[in-house]
Amino acid sequence: MKVAVIGGGIGGLSAALHLLRAGLDAQVYEQAPRISEIGAGIQISPNASRLLHRLGLRPAMDRIGVFPQAVHQRRWDDGRTLQRAPVGKPVEETFGAPYYHFHRADLANLLADALPPERVHVRHKLVNVEDRGDKVVARFENGAQIEADVLVGADGIHSRVHALVFGAEKARFTGCIAWRGLVPAEQVRHLDIEVASHNWMGPDGHVVHYWVSGGKFMNVVCVTEQGAWTEEGWTVPGNVADVAARYADWHPTVRGLIASFPETFVWALHDRTELPRWSKGRITLLGDACHPMLPFMAQGAAQSIEDGAALAALLRDMKDDIPASLRRYEEARKPRATRLQQASAANRTRFHLQDGPEQQARDAAMTASGDRSMANIGWLYAHDASDIGR
Repeated sequence: MKVAVIGGGIGGLSAALHLLRAGLDAQVYEQAPRISEIGAGIQISPNASRLLHRLGLRPAMDRIGVFPQAVHQRRWDDGRTLQRAPVGKPVEETFGAPYYHFHRADLANLLADALPPERVHVRHKLVNVEDRGDKVVARFENGAQIEADVLVGADGIHSRVHALVFGAEKARFTGCIAWRGLVPAEQVRHLDIEVASHNWMGPDGHVVHYWVSGGKFMNVVCVTEQGAWTEEGWTVPGNVADVAARYADWHPTVRGLIASFPETFVWALHDRTELPRWSKGRITLLGDACHPMLPFMAQGAAQSIEDGAALAALLRDMKDDIPASLRRYEEARKPRATRLQQASAANRTRFHLQDGPEQQARDAAMTASGDRSMANIGWLYAHDASDIGR
């Protein structure tokens, strides 16, 4: 079975690896001149890391990843701990796979290097796709034309496959922007920051930071409510002074991180409402192309990796025709992805509460409930996407 994967990001590359492992003929088509990723940090939880380990990637992941010891939720001004949940050895022992932090480009390169080079085709910008019933034909801007039994749109929130198959629909600006900063370790050694995922919650915003690239850099993301976005693109160069002014009253650690930014980029956070369908005929979608979500559950990349594993398992063990198998893939994956879209949106409200009674109730609940306890997080971390019966 020939499978064409449109998009060479983390979702598309990991899907191709799962498809190849399942014995399928997978090819990746990426519009950019090389495999790369926009952004800096990415969190890969056990529900995704176990799938990548099965592809034989653990040694490389261990070399370039960081193993956080905790998720640390804190108050924006005084730094008071609201919740500190372990994610190091206890998580690996409980769920059978570790929690990682990566630089996005490091993980994308690792996945690309694991693929035979002749299966990754760069400078292939999709211009048209046609499902002819017995095969799918795709044409690219460079004049190339390919045929496949299945075509997978893994081309992100602004998916060309989605637009061609289901009609053009603009992604929705959520009202949040994020300033990203990647800080060399030597610039923030004096802050003595634990190897953990840190989340500072405050009025109309929050700040997340954690170590990446084997501890060489600190990834910092400063999220704030913006209201409108008028730029042409969804990421543009930013001004460090603007970030410093926005968080001028926050805890000294947050201010110290921002002061160390060598540069920053502004990222407009977009999503979509739940799509009624992911699949049509021999064409389906994967990752942000069908379920983009706010990054407030740290599950965007993990869910795209799950998608690829589930799709490969279904096509490997196909009992029906291809369109029926793609509908089964959608039925298996859609409820979980939608649940995480909703949870991510709910965290936006929870993280950005104004100081007052609601915030106090949130803080008390987080302190008392242990909402990231092993029992409470099990539905997320224990899931095995390649077991489509679950």
